[in-house]
Amino acid sequence: MRILITGGNGYVGRQLTGLLQDRHALCVVDRLRHGPWRLPAAAGRGARLEAVDIRDAAAVARILEDFAPEVVIHLAAVHYIPECEADPALAVSTNVDGTLNLLLACPRGARFVFASSGAVYGPEEAPHSEDRSALAPSDIYGLTKLHGEHYLRQVAAARGLEAVIVRLFNVIGPGETNPHLLPEIVAQLQAGRDTIELGNLDSKRDYISVRDAAAGFRAVALGGRVAAGEPCVVNLGTSQAYSVREVVEKLRRISGRNFGIRQAGGRVRRVDRPFLAADNSRIADLFGWTPGHSIDDTLAELWSRPDLAEALVARYR
Repeated sequence: MRILITGGNGYVGRQLTGLLQDRHALCVVDRLRHGPWRLPAAAGRGARLEAVDIRDAAAVARILEDFAPEVVIHLAAVHYIPECEADPALAVSTNVDGTLNLLLACPRGARFVFASSGAVYGPEEAPHSEDRSALAPSDIYGLTKLHGEHYLRQVAAARGLEAVIVRLFNVIGPGETNPHLLPEIVAQLQAGRDTIELGNLDSKRDYISVRDAAAGFRAVALGGRVAAGEPCVVNLGTSQAYSVREVVEKLRRISGRNFGIRQAGGRVRRVDRPFLAADNSRIADLFGWTPGHSIDDTLAELWSRPDLAEALVARYR
């Protein structure tokens, strides 16, 4: 298959590129805003690498016309919520306009896999369902992802695309590029701090291994039956939720470090829903994917081999 991956040098993208590199012709598109290419060696030699901003409609159109992908996996986004809140224009131009650029340039009949987010759902006390749960984003990031879904539905119908919307939940594991919860904790500890600063300690999230997230996107991109012009929506998570306190205690046990916790007012988000988790049943039924890594195993891997972007570690040196 000829597969184009946007954000392929990013957190999930690097893992996904590694899974696909041996059997498929790849074109990896990335803005490189978090540093130089960090792809697996084999992918770096064999894939077509394009350092392009998806907001550049002309460049996007040129690449897609020349490469003619059969599958587009669209991961590129501004997804760190504080950054989206601080710069909504950047979030909209990247997550909405960039998505539309790709959709309009996508070859007719291709499969288009869109990385959306569990952030499109409204607050709920049970795992969120694709059909049952209300769509009510509570932040700029969630709004941009829901807008991207709307554009995907319109363009997929007009161009006969095999469209799949993947609502991804909280990803953890080695290789993070943004200062989310777990890389923040690890970076602070590895910088020698004995007290870490955190925001809301009681909100519960569905934490999925970056390896499982990449495997889920591969399953959706290559498997199942998707009707042309009628987008399929699936959640990608674990169906389990843990509070920040619970995750911190797991990491304390794994690391062997007796660190303290201080709740910093500047880290508490203005909008922070109490619970967010995925109902995974549909992706299992349609694409045969189920998670293969526990949160404990993933935290242990993160602690032993964090592979964090240099900028994250540098914040605490």
